[in-house]
Amino acid sequence: MKMPITISHSPTFCFVSSAPLLLLLLLLLLLFFFFDYKPLNLLVSVVYRCSSKKAKAAAFSFLPILTWLPSYPVKQYLFSDVVSGLSTGVVQLPQGLAYAMLAAVPPVYGLYSSFYPVLLYTFFGTSRHVSVGTFAVISLMIGAIVVREAPDAMFYVPSANGTNGTNATAVLDVEARDLKRVQVAVVLTTLVGIIQFVFGLLRFGFVAIYLTEPLVRGFTTAAAVHVVVSQLKYLLGVKTQRFSGPLTVIYSLKAVGSHITNTNVSTVMLGLACIVFLYVCKDLNERFKKKLPIPIPGEIIVVIATTSLSYGMSLSHDYQMDVVGKIPTGLLPPVTPEFSLLPNLITDSIAVAIVGFSMGISLAKTFALKHGYSVDSNQELIALGLCNFLSSFFQTFAITCSMSRSLVQESTGGKTQIAGLLGSLVVLLVVVAIGFVFQPLPQTALAAIIMVNLLGMFKQFRDIPALWRTSKIELAIWLVAFVASVLLGLDYGLLVAVAFAILTVIYRTQSPKSAILGRVAGTGLYCDVDEYEEATEYEGIKIFHSNSSIYFANSDLYVYTLKEKTGVDPEALQAARDAQKKRTEKANGNRNPSLNIVPVFDWFQNEQQEVTHEVLSYDIVPEGPSDEAIFLEPSLTAVHSVILDWTPATFIDSVGAKAIKQVIKEYADVDVQVVIAGCSRCLLNELDSLQFFSGVVTPEMVFPTVHDAVLRCRRKSAACS
Repeated sequence: MKMPITISHSPTFCFVSSAPLLLLLLLLLLLFFFFDYKPLNLLVSVVYRCSSKKAKAAAFSFLPILTWLPSYPVKQYLFSDVVSGLSTGVVQLPQGLAYAMLAAVPPVYGLYSSFYPVLLYTFFGTSRHVSVGTFAVISLMIGAIVVREAPDAMFYVPSANGTNGTNATAVLDVEARDLKRVQVAVVLTTLVGIIQFVFGLLRFGFVAIYLTEPLVRGFTTAAAVHVVVSQLKYLLGVKTQRFSGPLTVIYSLKAVGSHITNTNVSTVMLGLACIVFLYVCKDLNERFKKKLPIPIPGEIIVVIATTSLSYGMSLSHDYQMDVVGKIPTGLLPPVTPEFSLLPNLITDSIAVAIVGFSMGISLAKTFALKHGYSVDSNQELIALGLCNFLSSFFQTFAITCSMSRSLVQESTGGKTQIAGLLGSLVVLLVVVAIGFVFQPLPQTALAAIIMVNLLGMFKQFRDIPALWRTSKIELAIWLVAFVASVLLGLDYGLLVAVAFAILTVIYRTQSPKSAILGRVAGTGLYCDVDEYEEATEYEGIKIFHSNSSIYFANSDLYVYTLKEKTGVDPEALQAARDAQKKRTEKANGNRNPSLNIVPVFDWFQNEQQEVTHEVLSYDIVPEGPSDEAIFLEPSLTAVHSVILDWTPATFIDSVGAKAIKQVIKEYADVDVQVVIAGCSRCLLNELDSLQFFSGVVTPEMVFPTVHDAVLRCRRKSAACS
């Protein structure tokens, strides 16, 4: 038996019960702070034990609209915002319908998601140009989660045509499935909003830095592949199962290929015609964007034209073409999400929350830099969190900023979020008054809109040759993000990409570039002697430079590279000294007057001529009678000082401090002094807290610059000689 689903309500009741309540709450907040309502201000100051001025400052931070709306220049901005708002709303309408298909929910919920969040962002957002609402990547992530939690297999029921179960065939209960999927999407959106809001309060806006640009671009390119593959069945008019999890792309392509003989020719022809038309419109908009007053609204033209064609020719009935279907008129009343579904969605919601925020803040910062204002990443988290959380009670799915709509809003002259507010009102008009008009809209037209809007993401493949020339590590991040997201799915792919990006950071700090520095004649500059011919080393002094901090992951490599680059290995020198001592004792014990043990030292340089090594050997020299052998003990190495350039170092941990202290002691045992140069005040404080300065290590070994350390070493060497 089919489960009933009721999503149609009276337009008057729904509008009165939802939108006005939301608007009333926001207007009360505006009146309270804008007109300085003293009793409430007094209550706030008593409750929080702060002044009215501080309370108002906090309110202005929480509601950024209060900072610009009172001084809004109506004559200069209003006309531009109206034109931009109408243009954005015209684009937002078809995209809302299309991206609901990606989210695996009925199209009308895409319209809800294009109204409530945009309305809320006007009050809480700090960007003036981004367009909030449905976005392909987020919608696809939601769709994968929704299909996983409510697959078609759960909703097959026996056909009513069977008798007593005989010859009964299973029929998909579409209404029950859609109801369940909407519940999952709504609960997911609620949790995403909570996570984003809490992250914003905890000042976690910095988490977006872990989603580096190559990672995001590789990830979104993979998402575009997922989206296109998921839309092939709508473009071809075939019926296939929707998959989720790893290898979704492969399974989907296999399913479409197995049903390719069932392709609906009329659907393909209409879809291809829409793709060509939309591509031409986008190309014209790009080429003549400076001459066109507003971009050509290709999406809304396609929606109107295909809807009219479908209605006039009965494409659904006569040509078996899939259409949008029933779109209820009016807004839904607020309902409480099904929190019993929450446990299975926690990890998914974290991924959606972080991806949504990273997309939004990257766009917001791009437009802010272009137009000369700033955005607050923490407030953006709060704004997106409130948009998702509050809107979820009105049956929406998670949203973020859309690149294509933001470009439309900015290019058509939008100055503030008044443009976004007007765009949401366009969507509201359709939902309340004329939503039923779009019921004959063919799904292949929506698939065409989705595919063409992803052309910008596919252009990101051009990053590969550019990254190959500039940074192999960033290219690896891009490729790992893309391949992992395509094969493992967007959730696991994002996790793998972030883990790999963090590993590259560890790799860079574990494998820093090291060099021996020399002074450029006539200056105070010290440069790599292998890269600069003018840089020359001081005799007996080695200046070791490594462009990394010293901590547990690279301390051993730092010490190893130090010994290798300077050519001074304390263990080898100590072993040579011990061997020399034993031979001396043996020679003194053997009182053969005919022999005298004399050390002979051979000096040579390695191929790089980085350091002079001194190798000890013994020759037995026949002599005439003598009282006893004579033994000479010069220094075992020509290097008397090693300077550690710590200018690039920003921190050191206990493991790194112990390693450095140990190597200083080892060098001291073979009469090589080690000093530190370029140590910052913060690093000195860390060394002091780690009790680094004790024993053979003293604060007098630290110098502000490399040149100061060189002068000290040269003076000490001259005094000793």
